[in-house]
Amino acid sequence: MNRRNLFAASLGIAGMIGVAATAMAFAPAAPAGSVAFNRAAFEQAQAADKRILVDIWAPWCPTCRAQEPIINSVAAARGNEDLVVFRVQFDDQKAEVRRFAAQRQSTLIAFRGSRETGRLVADTNPDRIAALVATTRR
Repeated sequence: MNRRNLFAASLGIAGMIGVAATAMAFAPAAPAGSVAFNRAAFEQAQAADKRILVDIWAPWCPTCRAQEPIINSVAAARGNEDLVVFRVQFDDQKAEVRRFAAQRQSTLIAFRGSRETGRLVADTNPDRIAALVATTRR
């Protein structure tokens, strides 16, 4: 490989590293009270008839970043202290994304125990997200 090609290749690698670092810098923090998705913990919450919100997110997704403070607020609201929020990483947990039949990141799925009560896709309206969580009540 000549020096020009080596230099171009090194710029390409540096650029990819820069993009990855930028994506990580803007990755949304986990909403308060949320946990990284774990199939066993999810099934245990379902068996215990818990109120569950599944947040399918990606660190590079602007809609996911917009949903984060809304999910935090709704989860912290009075009456939602028992809500369990599971976060499924869209890029790293593809098998789980398929199990939830999610077509894209920024998908929110509500459950009461093992029964799905509703879902929203790419919605950042606080009232609609709160209404989705409300479907988990009996």
